[in-house]
Amino acid sequence: MTLCPVCETSALAEFRVVNDQRYLRCAVCQATVMDEKCRLSPEQERQIYELHDNDPSDPGYRKFLSKLTEPLLQRLPPEAAGLDFGCGPGPALATMLESRGLSVSLYDPFFHPAPEVLSETYDFITCTEVVEHLYAPAEVFRELDRMLRPGGWLAVMTCFQTDDDRFDNWHYRRDPTHVVFYRAATFEWLAAKYEWVLEIPVKDVALFRKPS
Repeated sequence: MTLCPVCETSALAEFRVVNDQRYLRCAVCQATVMDEKCRLSPEQERQIYELHDNDPSDPGYRKFLSKLTEPLLQRLPPEAAGLDFGCGPGPALATMLESRGLSVSLYDPFFHPAPEVLSETYDFITCTEVVEHLYAPAEVFRELDRMLRPGGWLAVMTCFQTDDDRFDNWHYRRDPTHVVFYRAATFEWLAAKYEWVLEIPVKDVALFRKPS
C-alpha cells in the first residue's frame, strides 16, 4: 500500500492519468501526488532547475517573491535569524530579507548543500517554490518543525491546487519536477498536526506560526 507522502496515511486513491503521468489524491489531507514511477531522475531534475532564472536583481522576480516577503516581514521581529530552505541558485529571497536587516542561512540540496545549517534553529524558515518538488514532504515538514524556534514562522509559497477540472492543462502540473500539489485543506491539515497557527495572507502563500 502506497502511503500519502504528506500525511503518511493509506488514503491515496486514483485521481487521473495525464499523458502517461499518473496522479493520486489523498482523502485525508487532500494533497494530489504524482505516482513515484513517473518521476524524473536526479540528473534530469537538476538540468531543469539549472534553467531557472532566479536573478536577485530582476525586478519582476523580486515582485513575485514579495508576495511572501512582505507579509512575513510584518510578522518578524527586527534582526530575526532565518533559513532559506531550498534557496536555489539565486538566492534572491535571502538578498531581499538581508536588505531589511535580517540574517539568512542558505540550504539547497543541489545548489547550496550545507547540512550543517540543518542542525541549527531559526526564528523563521522560508520555502518558496519548494514543497511541490519534495518526494518525502512529511519528513521535511518534521525537520522544519524541529528547526523552528517557539514563536517562529514557516513561510511557504506554492501554487495552491484548486480546480480539478483545470488540472490536466494547469501550468504547474506541466512542470515535470512538480510531484506534490497542495490545497488550502492540505495546509490546514499540516497546521493541525503540528499545532501551528495558519494564515493565508495572499494567494499561494501559507504562513505558519509555531506556538511559543
